[in-house]
Amino acid sequence: MFSTRWLLVLLGIAGLGLQAELWLSDDGYRKTLKLRAAVAEQRVLNESLRVRNASLDAEVVNLKQGRDAAEERARTDLGMIGKQETFYQVVPAADASN
Repeated sequence: MFSTRWLLVLLGIAGLGLQAELWLSDDGYRKTLKLRAAVAEQRVLNESLRVRNASLDAEVVNLKQGRDAAEERARTDLGMIGKQETFYQVVPAADASN
């Protein structure tokens, strides 16, 4: 009934239809390219976050092990002044033209 030639033609048409679906549909090759770009962008972001986390881990270890690091942090962030220290605030002179 069907000859081999017709079977090859039908298989060729089916193959072309599948190729068109692969290349032209929104779920095909274009989506794969977009996903690859998103993965590459996420890897860059993850690496920057990994570096930041390592820095924060080192700071936590430093704060846990030494009093000097905690005192330095209190001085810079909270304005700590020691008991034997005197605080001087230098105020710039007012501009004479005002």
